[in-house]
Amino acid sequence: MQTDKTEESRIVPTAKQLAYQDWEFGLFLHFGLRTFYEGYADFDERKMTPADFNPVQLDCEQWIRTAKEAGMEYAVLTAKHHDGFSNWPSKYSRFTVEASPWKDGKGDVVREYVDACRKYGVKVGLYYSPYDGSADFYSQDAQAYDDYFVNQITELLSDYGDIDILWFDGCGSENHEYDWPRIIGTIRRLQPSILIFNMGDPDFRWIGNEDGIAPIPCWNTVESADFSIYTEKKEQFGKRLWLPAECDVQMRQNGSTWFYSDNDEHMVKSVDELMGLYYLSIGRGTNLLLNIGPNREGLLPAKDTAHLTAFGDEIRRRFGGPIASLDACRQEGRQWRYKASMPHIIDHIIIQENLTDGECVLSFTVSVLSAKTHTPVAVYEGRNIGHKAIIRIPAVKVAGVIVEVTACDGEPVLRELSFHYAGDTDS
Repeated sequence: MQTDKTEESRIVPTAKQLAYQDWEFGLFLHFGLRTFYEGYADFDERKMTPADFNPVQLDCEQWIRTAKEAGMEYAVLTAKHHDGFSNWPSKYSRFTVEASPWKDGKGDVVREYVDACRKYGVKVGLYYSPYDGSADFYSQDAQAYDDYFVNQITELLSDYGDIDILWFDGCGSENHEYDWPRIIGTIRRLQPSILIFNMGDPDFRWIGNEDGIAPIPCWNTVESADFSIYTEKKEQFGKRLWLPAECDVQMRQNGSTWFYSDNDEHMVKSVDELMGLYYLSIGRGTNLLLNIGPNREGLLPAKDTAHLTAFGDEIRRRFGGPIASLDACRQEGRQWRYKASMPHIIDHIIIQENLTDGECVLSFTVSVLSAKTHTPVAVYEGRNIGHKAIIRIPAVKVAGVIVEVTACDGEPVLRELSFHYAGDTDS
């Protein structure tokens, strides 16, 4: 069956969007002055002072080396969160690392983080909260705040080399009007290749929850998107856009803060739960951005680090050595047929669509050829494939597998197809 989706078929990703989707897995780093205030929540009214910021063992290389070893391809650091504290010595604020005792006011967290990313080949992302609780003029003088916004963004995008992601958090901005044409114009002029998250002129979007779970189906084209946990109002684009989704989630299931806390180590997710989120995000075609808050010494906490490392090991164990791939399959129309030389057990099928010309597949089935009689038996029905669909089935011995596209817009092209046996684990 071919379904007419002419309008969507014209919507194609940019090269940088396709590259972003290939990164798949990233590390979110919430770190700043709030790290030194136990229990400090978003929009907390307690006053903070830079005098308390002093991460004496700060080691951004430990952060990024751990991420790389876990298989992460990018990272996003809070350059400035809602409280307004700047992790770099901004000339446009006194509420920065320069006013702290750390390195006698000569330190720059953003610089050390960017340098670490470059050393380990990890893509550089910077989080910048448009809302700023330290700026008295935020709600009183919109033009003055736009000046401040543009000036700080100019520092971040001028002084640290190429930045891959600028991550805008919509929280706190629900009823504020920014001069987006001016802000976006500055960003695109300074860094034409940058990817913008969520607001202004986004290149990729928030999935709409902070649980790390993508829905079924999760299409790459949308005409509106969620932008804040504090409102059900969506950002309307006026037309359909290619905006791949990202799932962000905490390593520690602490609803009150994404920053480090002394009191939530028992909430560190198990490898089993992390693998579940992997299936529910990357396995549904989105990216996964997993948050860990560095501690007050400036290090990733030991338990979080151990679980992240074990998570990366488990991903590689399950999917690092496919039994067979696309080159072992024969295409017949809209079917891809794999025939095993000898029957063997599988429990995963991974499919990737070639998205260069947009999203084509609207539904598909997976059938196995039974080991004894070679009878085709349907074991899975899906909708979109998108960047990646990880299909987990009960372990079964097969003589082959048939993947069939049952509805599409145009002729489908698979980028990759692989078959795996991970077996049961006690992660």
